[in-house]
Amino acid sequence: MSPDQPDDRPDGESGKPAPRRATISDVAREAGSGKTSISRYLNGELTVLSAGLRARIEAAIEKLDYRPNQMARGLKRGRNRLVGLLIADLTNPYSVEVLQGMEAACQALGYMPIICHAANEAQMERRYLQLLSAYRVEGIVVNALGVRESILRPLGQGGIPAVLVDRRLEGFDADVVGLDNVGAMRLGTEHLLSRGYDDIHFVVQPFEYVSSRRQREAAFRAAIHGAPHAGGSTLVLDLHDETAVARALAALDQRLAGAVRRAKRSALVAANTPVALRVALHLKARFGERWQQRVALLSFDDPEWAALAGITTIRQPTRDIGYRAIEFLHERIENTAASPREALFPGELIVRASTTAARDDDAVEAGVS
Repeated sequence: MSPDQPDDRPDGESGKPAPRRATISDVAREAGSGKTSISRYLNGELTVLSAGLRARIEAAIEKLDYRPNQMARGLKRGRNRLVGLLIADLTNPYSVEVLQGMEAACQALGYMPIICHAANEAQMERRYLQLLSAYRVEGIVVNALGVRESILRPLGQGGIPAVLVDRRLEGFDADVVGLDNVGAMRLGTEHLLSRGYDDIHFVVQPFEYVSSRRQREAAFRAAIHGAPHAGGSTLVLDLHDETAVARALAALDQRLAGAVRRAKRSALVAANTPVALRVALHLKARFGERWQQRVALLSFDDPEWAALAGITTIRQPTRDIGYRAIEFLHERIENTAASPREALFPGELIVRASTTAARDDDAVEAGVS
C-alpha cells in the first residue's frame, strides 16, 4: 500500500490502536469540574448544578462523544435495567406481535430486553429461567408452555417480579395480561349461530396445561349448551404428532359427513393461527377451492394470510397486550403495585367469506361423495 493511499481498514486491522473511549474523568477535566458533578448531571440532578456548569458539562460530553456505561451505572445502584422475555413459540404470529409491543414499551421505559425463545420445549423454558435468574434481571415476562409454579416461585422469593401473558399458572399469584377469552369465544359463536350454523366444532391443540386454551374450550361448550338448536364438540389437534393429526382430521371428516346426512350446517372454530392454517389446508385438499361453501371456519388471531384466504377471525390487540405487560412489570419493579392484577382485552370480530359464503348444495354433495 502506498504511503499516500488512505488506509480504510477498520482500526486494529490497520495496525493502529482503536481510539480510547472517553471516561467520566475526561469529561470532568474538559468541563473543569469534579466527577461528582458529572455524575449528578448524568443522573438528572440538574437543580443542584449552576446553569454555567451544566452548559460546560453538556459541551464536554458532546466534544468527547462520551457514552456512559449504563450497565456499570446500574450495577452500582443495584439496577441493571435488564428484563427477560420468555416466549414459548416465535413461529406463532401472535407471539411476534406481542413481542413487538413489549419491545416498544421497553424502549419507552428504559429497559433492555433479553428475549428467550423456548420453542415449545419445557426443558428449554426451565433452562432460560435459570439463566435469567443468574443474570439478575429486574423482572420477567412469561408467555410459555410448560412452566410450573414451582419453577417461578424461587424468582419471586429472590425479588424478581414476573408478569404472565396469555396463560395463568395454578398456585402462582402474578399480574396477568391477555385476551378476554370468554367474551371472545361468545362473540365468535354468536356470529356463527346468527349465520345459521348449527353443527359447530372447536379445534384446539392439547389444552390441559394451557389456561387460555382451557378457557376457550370451556366457553365454547357453554355457548353450544346454551344454543337449543345447535350441537358440536371439541376436537384436539396435536400439531407435534403427525399420526395424531391424521387421526383427528379423519375424525373431523366423519363429523362433517354426519352433519350433511342430518341436514346440518357445519362450522369450525380454530383456537389459534397454527390450528387454523392446518385445518384450512385440509379443507381445501378435501373439498377443493370452494371449501368455504362446504364448511365455515372462524379462527382466533388474525394473521395477514387470513385476509388473503378470506377467513373470519377474532383479532387480538396483540401489541397492546405486550405493551401493558411491560407496564405492569415496570410498576412491580418500582414497587408501585399492590395485589396481583389482571388486564383482559376484548377481541374484535373480523368477518370474511369463510363464514358468509352462500351454501352451495352441489358443493355439499360433492364433498360427501
